[in-house]
Order: sequence, then C-alpha cells, then structure tokens
Amino acid sequence: MEKIDGQQFRQMILLGANNLKKNADYVDSLNVFPVPDGDTGTNMNLSMSSGADEVKDVKSTHVGEVGKHFSRGLLMGARGNSGVILSQLFRGFSKHVEEVETLDIHSFVEALEAGVKTAYKAVMKPVEGTILTVAKDSAQKAVDSVDSVTDIAELMKIVVEESKASLKRTPDLLPVLKEVGVVDSGGQGLVYVYEGFLSALTGEEIVEDEADSVDTDEFINDTHEFEEFMSAEDITFGFCTEFMVRFEDGKKEFIEEDFRNDMDKFGDSLLVINDDEIVKVHVHTETPGKALTYGAEYGEIIKIKVDNMREQFRAIEDKRGKSNEKKEKIDTAIIAVSSGEGINEMLKSIGVTHIISGGQTMNPSTEDIINIIKDEDVKEVIIMPNNKNIIMAAEQAQELLEVPSIVIPTRSIPECVSAMFAYTKDASLEANEDDMVEAIQHVKTGQITYSVRDTKIDDIDIKKDQHMGILDGKIITSNDEGSETLDVLIRKMIDEDTEIVTVFIGEDGNNDTLESVLDKIEEEFEDVEFEVHDGKQPVYSYLISAE
Repeated sequence: MEKIDGQQFRQMILLGANNLKKNADYVDSLNVFPVPDGDTGTNMNLSMSSGADEVKDVKSTHVGEVGKHFSRGLLMGARGNSGVILSQLFRGFSKHVEEVETLDIHSFVEALEAGVKTAYKAVMKPVEGTILTVAKDSAQKAVDSVDSVTDIAELMKIVVEESKASLKRTPDLLPVLKEVGVVDSGGQGLVYVYEGFLSALTGEEIVEDEADSVDTDEFINDTHEFEEFMSAEDITFGFCTEFMVRFEDGKKEFIEEDFRNDMDKFGDSLLVINDDEIVKVHVHTETPGKALTYGAEYGEIIKIKVDNMREQFRAIEDKRGKSNEKKEKIDTAIIAVSSGEGINEMLKSIGVTHIISGGQTMNPSTEDIINIIKDEDVKEVIIMPNNKNIIMAAEQAQELLEVPSIVIPTRSIPECVSAMFAYTKDASLEANEDDMVEAIQHVKTGQITYSVRDTKIDDIDIKKDQHMGILDGKIITSNDEGSETLDVLIRKMIDEDTEIVTVFIGEDGNNDTLESVLDKIEEEFEDVEFEVHDGKQPVYSYLISAE
C-alpha cells in the first residue's frame, strides 16, 4: 500500500475513534491522582468522536477534504487539555495535507511531524512524559524509517510500536508517573487511536459499537431563539435567514471584513463564522434572496433556512397571550465553569453572567463555551475555566469568538471568587485582566474528596475510600476520618497573612462535622474570619479558600 485516499483515511479516523471509545474507561483509570474525576479518556473520547462524526458521511476520496472535516470536528469538540492537544495534533496534520488528494509515505510522515509541531506550539509550557512526547517520538521514528519501507501500513505499524515504547518510557520522564506506577493517560489514549489507524490499513477488524451521538450542534441552531420579544409589527427585518457557502475556485475571493461589511447592508443581527472551506451566515433581512445571491458570488450555497419572524412572533404572542419583556443586553459577558447549585447562585450574586455546568468529571468543550453566548448581544467576554484541565479549551474558544475576550486562568472556584472581587464594571478589558490575574495569585485552594484506589504519592500512603486533603493541587494528607482531614487541611492553609477562610459544603459534606472542626480552629486563630456556604458541589465534600 503505497498510497491511501480520502475514504481510507476516513476509515482510519473512524476505527481510531472507536478503539479509543472502547478503552476510554481504562485511560480514565490511569489518572495520576486517585480522585473520582479521572476524565482523560472521557475527554479524548468525546473530542475524537466529535471529529469522527464530522467525517462519517463524507464521500470524498480527497484526503485533504476529509482532513478538513476531521480537524473542524475535533476543534469544536475538544475537551480538557488532552482533548485540546489531540485536536491540535490532527489540526496540524490536516493542515499539512489539505491540498493532498492521496497520501503517500513521505507526505504521511511529514503530516505527523506537522501535527507534533502544532501541538507543541499550542502548549505554553510543554511537559515531557505526556501525550506530546508519545506523539513526538512516534513521528520521529517514522522520519527515521521512511526510506526503509514502501508500505504505509508497515510504516503505521512502526509508529504504533514506537508509540507504545514511548508510552512505557513516560514514567522515566515524569517522576509522578513512576511514583504512582502508571503510564501517561493521554499518551495511552493516543496509542489507542494509532492502533485503530493501523487496523484500518491492515484490514484487521475492530468490532465497532454503535457510537454514542456527540453534541456537535453548529454555531447557528436549526431552531432560532429570538433575542427580543415585541409585537410582530415592530420587526424591521422580518426574515431570519441562515445559510452556508462552500467556497469554490474561480469565484470571488473571500475577505472576511469585506464580506461582513457587505452582508451587514442587508439587515441586522448579523453573524458570520468561517473557516478555510465554508462561511456560515445568519442575518435578519427583508430581502433574503438578495443576501443569498450575494453569498453565491463566493461559492455554492448549502443548508438554506429562511423563517418569517413576523409570523413566528404572532404565533408566540397567541400562545403566551402577551409579549415578553425584551432580553437585557450585556456589555460584558462573564462566563464561569461551575458545578453545584449553591456555588452557581453565589457566583451570579457577585457578577458572573453565564454559568457553564462542568468541572471535574465533566469538562466543557470549546464549542460549549462559545455556544453559551452565541445568540446574545455582548460587546466583550471574560472566561474563567475554574479548572486547570479546562484552560486550554477556554483559550481555544477565545480565539474563535468574534468579540474582544480574555481568559482568566482560574484553576478553582475560590480563584474565580477572588478574581470577581477584583473585577471593575467600568474598567477596560485589559485593566480587568491585570487586576483579576493578580488577584488569583493570593488565594489558596483546598479540596477534600475520597480516594478511588490504594496508592502512594509524595510519601503519603493513601488507601481506597480514605478522605484526601488537597492543597493547590497537591495531596497533603489522607485519613479514614473526614474530620481529621478537614482539620489538617484548614490549619495548613492558614498563615500569618490569612484574613478569611471560606468553606463550601458539597453534596457529601456534613454540617455537624464542619462545625465541630471550625469551633476548635476559630479558638486558635481569633484574627481569621470564617465563612460557610452550602455549595452543593459534587466530587468534593468540602471546597476551601484562604486569602
């Protein structure tokens, strides 16, 4: 097999996604910390499945075209650091082959190299002993072997073998892996993907389960949610017009600014989203035909939908009996990822405008972050991921948003709260970024959860079901009694500069236990103020901040 076409590449993607899906639980189990949120396999599976969904119905034999669909699906479905890095690996790969109709050995190897370079650039401080290392080592082995093989399947076999060998070496590069006795979970996920690729090339069958549907709704929903409610006669531009243009050679060159300015002349509520292959348009207009005609100057019109909003409004008014109040416009949308009804309410009370449900065990995707404000009239956006495993997805969303936006790299709810107290409504986005980032440097985060297995980390013996105390991401204590863990953790968090300690009680927390512990600590630290909130958060029985 000297070359592969687009359909063969498509089959590699589908089998790679399926093999990862079948082994996602095992990848989750490799999480270094024995907390019940081992979600690397889940994140990689959802990300890869999103990419696979994009190519399922692609009939093209052009490798580059299949790659574009794959890359776009991965990008929009990317979840967690592992999912984002996976999306970047294959974004670089697909970008390199976008003009390639059939893939030969040399172009395949070059694409692997390009993917590695793209992924490394996407990570601010790359860490060896991770999925990055496995991708780099296997790509380098392909480079070293390219002149000695003539069969792509044989080359893929070499890539798989080296990825497994590199995976085994990850504990030597990342001491915490060796201490816990596991290999890197992200690297293991990539091995499963590569194994699926190989099975597609060799004909070795992997039993495919019926893939779960992954939520990959487009930016423009099939059902339009109206931004404002009024009488039907008040609508100036009556037709909600949505369509996509697939760019074509020989047609007008697409320049986004010019396209946007011209399309804006047809009406209002304009939304333009594009990539290298298509542009998506949403506009309210009185002349949908003219808007479509203009779009056709750039290529083929696909997925047209035109709704008569006046007629829809009349139906809504008839159903409701009266018009609803207009939706409030928001100058600055402040998005926070949070889990727990009590915490959500508290965040809204201090100025957060949008809550995305998620965190440990449920990392929102790039698309989830974008979608929460896609139908809203906002001037600027502040995103607080509140989990180190969501920061990269947030940064990727920031790049895709069409309004000025920033990401405050918050790793926890306490950091989010501290950042919000530093936020000033009338300040510039840049000034708020400086103040909010500065604020999160002065808060300590404590978490108490239970261990899901026996292990040893940093010379701390941890038994299954024990209560673990985690301080700023580091396990500092583990005990059979939750009260003992709580006492040790809070005392460790308090120093001479501490003014206030805040505790959020989770779903598994106990008010009596907390009250008993705090009674003793308050007597010893008279100058420290203690606050307690019912956070109702999952996973962590107590979430603690010290400032």
